[in-house]
Amino acid sequence: MAIVAMILVALVAIEHIYILVLEMFLWTKPRGMKAFGLTAEKAASTRVMAANQGLYNGFLAAGLIWALVHPEPGIAFQLKLFFLGCVLVAGLYGGATASRKIYMIQALPAAVALVAVLAAG
Repeated sequence: MAIVAMILVALVAIEHIYILVLEMFLWTKPRGMKAFGLTAEKAASTRVMAANQGLYNGFLAAGLIWALVHPEPGIAFQLKLFFLGCVLVAGLYGGATASRKIYMIQALPAAVALVAVLAAG
């Protein structure tokens, strides 16, 4: 179960690196606008906000990666719980306030990974 938990944590980290790229670098490009359902005008007017949001997603990914490589198992476990909890809360808030699809894209993977970490813990 520990291997499954590690894989799930890594997948959540990779997902947030991808979100960082979408929000920081592709927001006004066709791929970014399609991912977020934006018009060119809306993407242009929200570009700075999106880049800031992407940076925060990068911090979440960095924390999860830190948790995966930390040499002390007890600290690594706590880091996983903290950063997965942050992702879960962000996903729940985003799903409630921005787009319901965020529940499936962000909150659900974090919840599944969190359960796996707790079960392996």
